[in-house]
Amino acid sequence: MKSSIRSYEPYLLSLLRIVSALVLFSYGTQKILKFPMSDGGPPPGSLPWIAGLFELVLGFLVLIGLKTRIAAFVLSGVMAFAYFLRHAPQGFYPAQNGGVAAILFCFIFLYLTAAGAGPLSVDAHHQQTKTP
Repeated sequence: MKSSIRSYEPYLLSLLRIVSALVLFSYGTQKILKFPMSDGGPPPGSLPWIAGLFELVLGFLVLIGLKTRIAAFVLSGVMAFAYFLRHAPQGFYPAQNGGVAAILFCFIFLYLTAAGAGPLSVDAHHQQTKTP
């Protein structure tokens, strides 16, 4: 049983990357593109707007699996920054300060920095085409 589950491991890595990036990307589309409709979003140039730009651009790169390690590393830092700047001052416990998503994103993207994009990605496709 263990060996049959292990055969899915690379594809589950890709699935984790895709779903996590899609959720983060949706935060960026809401802040920057105002889709889905939001209550106006943050003002351009503000810290939340800049975070939204990272979520939009780098979230898309991680979603398709292009330059995943670099994009995930930056996003991990953005999420840590967001947690300590926005959520931690509201209280110690993430469930009370609203920072659960920021913490989870931070560590998922940190993991993707080390693990890479997985086989269902542009990065993996580029690796296959470069191999002689």
